[in-house]
Amino acid sequence: MGKMKVAIIGSGNIGTDLMIKIMRNSDVLEMAAFVGIDPQSDGLKRAARMGIAITHEGIAGLEKMDVWPEIGIVFDATSAGAHKHHNEVVTSAGKAMVDLTPAAIGPYVIPVVNGDEHLDAPNVNMVTCGGQATIPIVAAVSSVAEVHYGEIVASISSKSAGPGTRANIDEFTETTSRGIEEVGGAAKGKAIIVLNPAEPPMMMRDTVFTLSSGADEAEIEAAIEVQVAKVQKYVPGYRLKQKVQFERFGANNPVTIPGLGTFEGIKTSVFLEVEGAAHYLPAYAGNLDIMTSAALKTAEKMAERRMDKEAV
Repeated sequence: MGKMKVAIIGSGNIGTDLMIKIMRNSDVLEMAAFVGIDPQSDGLKRAARMGIAITHEGIAGLEKMDVWPEIGIVFDATSAGAHKHHNEVVTSAGKAMVDLTPAAIGPYVIPVVNGDEHLDAPNVNMVTCGGQATIPIVAAVSSVAEVHYGEIVASISSKSAGPGTRANIDEFTETTSRGIEEVGGAAKGKAIIVLNPAEPPMMMRDTVFTLSSGADEAEIEAAIEVQVAKVQKYVPGYRLKQKVQFERFGANNPVTIPGLGTFEGIKTSVFLEVEGAAHYLPAYAGNLDIMTSAALKTAEKMAERRMDKEAV
């Protein structure tokens, strides 16, 4: 069936890691162009050494490239602020946009939760690294119980947080919180990110808390374990750090959530670790790995759908 040509905008950590993943692992996508704004960036230099067409003139430079008409999908690994213009240029040219920023113009996509629902959308949003790691867990609980509240804490090494991540902290918390609700199925969601300066750098750690009713501990734990195995198929370093923890709230000790009310049920605590594949940055940068792996899996499905339609 051949491969679909793609471009990546953003020559930082996320964009460079994604470029290497596509070249090493994809039977569906072909790197056609790598775009940045700093001609001295390591990402652009690395792409040039790998024989990929590059430009340091941003999206305007991409439009001037000979390969532009042949590109079917563009990944945006820049910032939420820049994404709006990038999206307008890309989608107006009839190309699909996979958004790795927290801009959230298109629908949220978590591969193991709703990966097949938006393959024809002109723009899909990969939520955030914290969202990709934790929303599958909230969705797993939601698949067997009614989740009244979901809260996640994503802790990443400060060394794995580039300028784009740091500039988007507010968008990170807002987008992840909405994703917990819209994709995870929680009535109310909350997200917190922690940049940890520890030395040696720590691996990505994520904590997920849910308050639910309508299912027992065994049902919830089984659903979570199945979901973890699904994520591991495209992020091998994704794992439970310890057994799922439970705490019951009954009529004698109900829990109150401001704005939602008082509930009886089960508090579920899930502790995750994400080890990166070390395609570009060291293994501690699992936050990059899960984001780029999810984007790659989503784009491959979108490309297959587009190529199938063209073949008819």
